[in-house]
Amino acid sequence: MSTLIKGGTVIGPTGPYAADVLVDGETIAAIFAPGRGPAEGPDVIDATGKYVIPGAIDAHTHMQMPFGGTEASDTFDTGTRAAAIGGTTTIIDFAIQRYGEVVQDGLAAWHAKTAGQCHIDYGFHMIVGGVDDDSLKAMDQLVASEGITSFKLFMAYPGVFYSDDGQILRAMQKARDNGALIMMHAENGPAIDVLVKQALERGETDPIFHGITRPQELEAEATSRAIWLASVAADCPLYIVHLSASKALEQVKAARDLGRNVFAETCPQYLYLTLEDQLGAPGFDGAKWVCSTPLRSKHENHRADLWQGLRTNDLSVVSTDHCPFCMKDQKEMGIGDFSKIPNGIGSVEHRVDLLYQGVVDGKLSLARWVETIATTPARMFGMYPRKGIIAPGSDADIVLYDPNGRTRISVETHHMNMDYSAWEGWEIDGKVDTVLSRGEVIASGGEYTGRAGRGKYVPRGLSDYLV
Repeated sequence: MSTLIKGGTVIGPTGPYAADVLVDGETIAAIFAPGRGPAEGPDVIDATGKYVIPGAIDAHTHMQMPFGGTEASDTFDTGTRAAAIGGTTTIIDFAIQRYGEVVQDGLAAWHAKTAGQCHIDYGFHMIVGGVDDDSLKAMDQLVASEGITSFKLFMAYPGVFYSDDGQILRAMQKARDNGALIMMHAENGPAIDVLVKQALERGETDPIFHGITRPQELEAEATSRAIWLASVAADCPLYIVHLSASKALEQVKAARDLGRNVFAETCPQYLYLTLEDQLGAPGFDGAKWVCSTPLRSKHENHRADLWQGLRTNDLSVVSTDHCPFCMKDQKEMGIGDFSKIPNGIGSVEHRVDLLYQGVVDGKLSLARWVETIATTPARMFGMYPRKGIIAPGSDADIVLYDPNGRTRISVETHHMNMDYSAWEGWEIDGKVDTVLSRGEVIASGGEYTGRAGRGKYVPRGLSDYLV
């Protein structure tokens, strides 16, 4: 089947332009000047008054992730359906190797979780929970034959995922050899554990102390340390995940100003939410916003600095770190002890809208909006030009976005498997109208028409960004 998307404004890397887009089967066949496409044959989708953008790519999600004695509440079925409705047509989730496990066994477990479940295309990063000779050999094998070219390490969570500096250096040396990208959760975990213990001993048990015991200085210190370790590893490519604070951003900016292979992402929660207003909500309500890295104080310049970092490309990507938990029976595990609250916020359905609000508010250009949610993730993680751009030969992952629409976010209307919304009552000056995944309309006018199992695994190449 062929489809002509007619009358819209395509948002490309250089900005908006009027064009008609011809889809043939699963790919984009051609782009025409307005009215110059085939007059007969294709089905027509009227995109008048709408932006035509590449399907968004969420490069940081955790569906069905075990954490803290429970598991993220979104399955690959519910989570990818919600993502699709919100204009995301590809996710990159994290397969996990725990300490003592075989890396390939961890990957196989995540392939089993996704089998027949995903509504949209997906790839995997690999969490390496135990750096040793076997896991280092596995990194080569995953790059060469499994289409996994990014590996996540943790400077936090001692006893769970934590790697010491020697292990991190060895993994970085391996990545430099095989072309992979090291993703880093940059917080000083051992120091945080001391602060947590001291807070609990003082009787400081409310959710707000999750943020207070993870100060920005310990994010900045770990970010700086990771950058210098990468330098020792012959400038290993380094990608800092969920960067939340001004001082950590300063470390990334300084490295990038020197031409280093250092990149970072942030998330919607750090652009909009705060420690005082959300984590400090009355009673136990603040647990809804417990995530790591934590929300930061509204009395400092974090949010303004992060928006500026997006404009200057010191922050390259906006992902969600989607790791949802329900309040009932999950977040409630931390009543009386904030350290037992499962860490995570659910936003995979709302990222496209939340970042578009940045366009409306004058914080981002249209082109930069599309870069941060689609094009740069595709390039950073080895899926470009198959994904992330409206161009002939690319997958027909296309979103029609209505700038004159309006989106109100609520637990009553969202599709994520959560019993609350971290964005309850938020209203966005724009709306996802129609979503195509590989040429198939899977959502239109508020109706979802996709199906579980149609999403395909996407083996990834090496990053476009590395030198």
